[in-house]
Amino acid sequence: IKVFFSTLTYDTLRFGEFEDFPETSEPVWILGKEYNALTEKDDILSDVTSRLWFTYRKNFPPIGGTGPTSDTGWGCMLRCGQMILGEALMRRHLGRDWRWARGQKQREEYISILNAFIDKKDSYYSIHQIAQMGVGEGKPIGQWYGPNTVAQVLKKLAVFDTWSRLVVHVAMDNTVVIEEISECSCTPLWKPLVLLIPLRLGLSDINEAYIETLKQCFMLPQSLGVIGGKPNSAHYFIGFVGEELIYLDPHTTQPAVEPSEDGQVLDEMYHCQHPPCRMHICELDPSIAAGFFCRTEDEFDDWCMRIRRLSCNRGGLPMFELVDSQPSHMVSVDALNLTPGN
Repeated sequence: IKVFFSTLTYDTLRFGEFEDFPETSEPVWILGKEYNALTEKDDILSDVTSRLWFTYRKNFPPIGGTGPTSDTGWGCMLRCGQMILGEALMRRHLGRDWRWARGQKQREEYISILNAFIDKKDSYYSIHQIAQMGVGEGKPIGQWYGPNTVAQVLKKLAVFDTWSRLVVHVAMDNTVVIEEISECSCTPLWKPLVLLIPLRLGLSDINEAYIETLKQCFMLPQSLGVIGGKPNSAHYFIGFVGEELIYLDPHTTQPAVEPSEDGQVLDEMYHCQHPPCRMHICELDPSIAAGFFCRTEDEFDDWCMRIRRLSCNRGGLPMFELVDSQPSHMVSVDALNLTPGN
């Protein structure tokens, strides 16, 4: 793993001193936005820093009242799940072009998003909620999750988020069924859609035939990135440059955060102000979940059009199939509640 930038201070980095940043004419893609590595270094850093960064925490209230008070060593995929869903909430309430800056006045919507992830039992998407909901997916509290398990848990938790009114749809069997999404998102009006697609892109290593298609996913304006990584070590991938993936790493233990009496949150620990990392795409474990956000039905229709166009390209193997209705040979795993807890 290479460090994306040198370990300079945040203020120094803001003025464009990027060491170990690839001096390349190849584009840098961050969640659907394209940057020039030679002329837009400040913009790249600002975009990366503005993503929500959830890491291991310690000294939070015991999960379930008597459980662990830290998720160090087991919660990395849960934190990656928080990051991909946090990105969806940012899109939903603040928009893709919103940028974070240290010390700026916090918008009410931004504070509400952070409070949804505070490490306590009554936050919508806290480590407490994710861990306890995972028990129903066959994962005892303190056990490592795979991408599919965290996707299933987020789907269940989003039902209780009456503020954001998201629909989280998990597409199983490498197949996105448009009819299923229309049924759950158009009831009767379209609800903002978080589409999570658990995938296996190979056996023990990623099949190189999928690499170009995976990179194309980061170029879509609806991209929420990818959760995955290496066995028992999860990362949140937000883009790529050349043959390297750019990611946020949850493997840093920080103290738990409590909102102040006026509801403000010490938010600097939720934004990665030290250099993000990159790794060669071939090092990626083949078990991943790709995420997409469609705020409106038009955005979903646009996503479908782009995916169909991608599937016609000869540059790579499609990672999943997009169909209008469920094929007769497919059994609805969600309906039977038999989703394997991987």
